[in-house]
Amino acid sequence: MASPITSPLDDGARDITARVLQETLVDLVDLSLTAKQAHWNLVGKQFRDIHLHLDELVDLARQHGDNVAERSATIGAAPDGRTRTVGRNTGLPEYPEGYVSDADTVLTVSATVDVAVDRLRPRIEQAGKSDPLTEDLLIELGRALEEARWMWQAQAAGYRGEA
Repeated sequence: MASPITSPLDDGARDITARVLQETLVDLVDLSLTAKQAHWNLVGKQFRDIHLHLDELVDLARQHGDNVAERSATIGAAPDGRTRTVGRNTGLPEYPEGYVSDADTVLTVSATVDVAVDRLRPRIEQAGKSDPLTEDLLIELGRALEEARWMWQAQAAGYRGEA
């Protein structure tokens, strides 16, 4: 089916931008699911604080994921957040099964957010070459993810004996 939404971008810019947005959407959907999995299976003395911190990460990923998906639709590229698509294309590490201690949760989630940030930065650069509006959207996401990264790293430092 041809797209019922015409793009304000030329075909080449639309294709690059759509790919960048789709890759970002997949990572954000996976990040939200990973944080929810961690939220449900967290155990340990720091349960309450980490439980709430995970909710903040879920909210961040969902809010920005919606913005990314809507930008994709705006440029005439249908966003795909289906579970099979996410599972097949995510670049984030798989979260462990079952209950996970507070220490392991913090260390694992911190590492996952690191990967999400590392994967986003080149996409920002690519978007800058094809669509400045998408670049701006991804820069805003980058700020939010890097702030989350800082907060998770600060918690992780305590479990690694660095604090």
